Amino acid sequence: MATNDFHSATAVLTDDFMLEWPQSNERIRGAANFAQFNAAYPAQGRWVFTINRIVGNETDAVSDVSITDSVLQARAISFFTVEHGKIARVVEYWPENYEPPFDRTKWVERIE
Repeated sequence: MATNDFHSATAVLTDDFMLEWPQSNERIRGAANFAQFNAAYPAQGRWVFTINRIVGNETDAVSDVSITDSVLQARAISFFTVEHGKIARVVEYWPENYEPPFDRTKWVERIE
């Protein structure tokens, strides 16, 4: 993904790869659709990915990644299912930042 050559990323995906976004109720079926979607996604510049954390084993993994195109700044939490050494399924969440809903400063500290 870091190369922004999304077609080459299909080498690590199964032929019946599936990506789901529960927040928008959307699904991408197939490695080719995944590559074409990412290549067509409107961006202000090159996508840069910063891995915050990855945990996993032979069949499951979770990643916390920050993404930017120099204008958009986002974070994705992704749950991977791996079959025969390739990614078969991803369920991905794109949380949005928000301000605390009430004054809780006596219990919490802000992360900068």
